[in-house]
Amino acid sequence: MSYIQRIGRSLMIPIAVMPAAAILFRFGKIEFDHPFLIKLAAICEAAGGAIFDHLPLLFAIGIAIGLTQGQGVAALSAAIGYMVFQEVMRTFEVVQTNDLADTNVQMGVLGGLITGGITAYLYNRFKDFQLPQALGFFSGRRFVPIITSLTMTVLGGTLGFIWMPIQDTIQVFGLWLESTGGIGTFLYGTINRLLIPTGLHHIINHILWFQIGEYAEPGGNFVQGDLTRFYAGDPTAGTYMTGFFPVMMFGLPGAAFAMIKCARPENRKVIMSIMLSSAFTSFLTGVTEQIEFAFMLLAPFLFVVHALLTGLSMTIMYMLEVKMGFGFSAGFIDLAINWNDASNPWLIFPVGLAYFVIYYFTFYFSIRYFNLATPGRIPDIPDRAAQVSTSMNSRTMPISRNTSPKLMIQKAVDVLEFIGGTENIVEVDACITRLRLTLNDAGIVHEHGLKELGAAGIIRIGKDSVHVVFGTDSELIKEEIQRLISQNAIEARGLGDGRN
Repeated sequence: MSYIQRIGRSLMIPIAVMPAAAILFRFGKIEFDHPFLIKLAAICEAAGGAIFDHLPLLFAIGIAIGLTQGQGVAALSAAIGYMVFQEVMRTFEVVQTNDLADTNVQMGVLGGLITGGITAYLYNRFKDFQLPQALGFFSGRRFVPIITSLTMTVLGGTLGFIWMPIQDTIQVFGLWLESTGGIGTFLYGTINRLLIPTGLHHIINHILWFQIGEYAEPGGNFVQGDLTRFYAGDPTAGTYMTGFFPVMMFGLPGAAFAMIKCARPENRKVIMSIMLSSAFTSFLTGVTEQIEFAFMLLAPFLFVVHALLTGLSMTIMYMLEVKMGFGFSAGFIDLAINWNDASNPWLIFPVGLAYFVIYYFTFYFSIRYFNLATPGRIPDIPDRAAQVSTSMNSRTMPISRNTSPKLMIQKAVDVLEFIGGTENIVEVDACITRLRLTLNDAGIVHEHGLKELGAAGIIRIGKDSVHVVFGTDSELIKEEIQRLISQNAIEARGLGDGRN
């Protein structure tokens, strides 16, 4: 499970460039009259299109980086490996004029994922490999690009003989999923939300957004996946994205207002400040985990309702024939950028307003009737963080408090204290909204202290993996923690050498 989550996290690395691609591509589609603006639009369209055209390569590099803790040699090896793999696969293409779709090998970003995963394995396996002295220059990490290119040559040659039946099966599955209509979209929307706690929703997103479905661009190039087809101009694309807009822009903000209303009077002011900012973030950008984790673990019933309502939204948008896409997430920014290329986008607003009302009253009455423990309804525990700090100090943890005035540095120090110090960390990473930790002893993590620092939720996965939802601060906290780990390691070496 931990390895699969690392793959899911790695998928977010190339996806992080999608907003830039979407903005550039959409600006390039605007029709201007002035020669300078026409040229500028052409430049932007080419720049955005370059990202979409090279998504498989970006995924190969992203997966390799994510599975090797950001090693540059692994990224270079993945790029080389994918280029070798792609060229080998092209030797199996049979060009015919009657049906190119059936004769050309189309692996899409799946080829990038395979390359990235294999590259990461080869890096971890051969980074310390030693050759005979005469060939010593090529030992260690220098050997990784060599073995990767050879491996991908063999793999490309092998897959070239068997891939076409697999490709046909994927296409048949995509056509079947499309034929299910609203049922398929309902299942996808529901499963997508239910997988949020595990972080595995990125896997299913990847399959539908970048692999299922095929569209031939005017130039003859084929693109795959709901997201890439939408930006390529496919009028049927957007089926597996549109339904998120009513939920993320309107539904979850409605849930946030309901939780504010249901909070205890003495806690309402604090909860309001948290929920209003989270609701605005959800509406504007489509980043929703701050709201979802506010009730996901405390009131699982509400999370199941939320998942079902998401699936229903996907079905409603499908039945209304609304087609909208996004480069990052289903927020107002992506809605505005893609408005001109969508089908019936105005319907998102009436459906969204209805969803605001549905979410608000569903959450409000459920919280009241079942007395659910949403934020602000649990009696406050005075000086909780101080109590936790005292408990941690009694364990003589190896971290001392940093007196730096920078808030993020101090927050990272506090997080380290509440997870057991640097000696308890095996691996630290982050995605968009989560600090992902692998620990020696996950049992000493103090959840109350982390929540006092602003964590919207803490998820324990397996015996050693802990996810802490700090929102978009997660990446910054990770970087500070890594800096503190390096700093402590240097100080420890200095002490070992007898230096101060």
